Amino acid sequence: MGQVPAATRTLRVLRYLATQADPVSLDAIARACALPRSSAYHLLTAMVEEGFVVHLPDEHRWGLGVAAFEVGSGYSRQAPLQRLARRPLAELVDRVGHSAHLAVLHGSDVLYVLEERAPGRPPLVSDVGVRLPAHLTASGRAVLAHLPPAQLRALYPAASAFVTRHGTGPTSLSALRVLLAETRQRGHAEERGEVTPGLASVAVAVLDHNAHPLAGVAVTFPEGDAGGDLERLVTEVARTAGLLSRRLRGPTSAGPAPRGRTGPKLPRSRISLTPP
Repeated sequence: MGQVPAATRTLRVLRYLATQADPVSLDAIARACALPRSSAYHLLTAMVEEGFVVHLPDEHRWGLGVAAFEVGSGYSRQAPLQRLARRPLAELVDRVGHSAHLAVLHGSDVLYVLEERAPGRPPLVSDVGVRLPAHLTASGRAVLAHLPPAQLRALYPAASAFVTRHGTGPTSLSALRVLLAETRQRGHAEERGEVTPGLASVAVAVLDHNAHPLAGVAVTFPEGDAGGDLERLVTEVARTAGLLSRRLRGPTSAGPAPRGRTGPKLPRSRISLTPP
């Protein structure tokens, strides 16, 4: 808990609401944010007065308000994470000779916010602004592997949340948990043909000062093209993710989580524009 508990709880609620596709109930908010129901209600009431939250009394649900949109628009204009990542991502492409991208979690999808194409490499579907199911992508899996169990359950409440593109990938929460446990054990995420047949990706999460995953750095390459070079690709991706994490004052490694831990206790983040 930070030095200002009320502010920390408020930001926690905002972040949870931002991951939901639709307004949610008070009980769901209290449960996901580990708050007493009465505390969650008082926080939400104050946030309604400031315009960050709207209350839908007929549905007994709460969602993001206009003020939250204004904050998000301001972030889009400044794009600090993209600015920090642009040069390191270009240098990563130069080192490995494959295309690379940076993606952030957007609900149960990943949103691609930065991409560097390697000359002569095949075109990718992961262009800037494209959204793909997080559980199918390497960058999404790298981020999901660092989320707490409650947030993962909220993102994937039913089997219908597990869409596929080519008939492959996890189709249940239990299958996803197994995949993410393997990801944490390896220290990086992998995807092979689940987004685009014939292409594979490896990714590592970018962590903030609370070890919360802000984004995933990934490299995509033709399956079989990496050959015995896969270990070097992973090392270079981890090097780039570690550099960005340091600039955000986060841990320098997104490797295997300590035993018994499946991610940070609660999702909290702050972008710090520490100069390179």
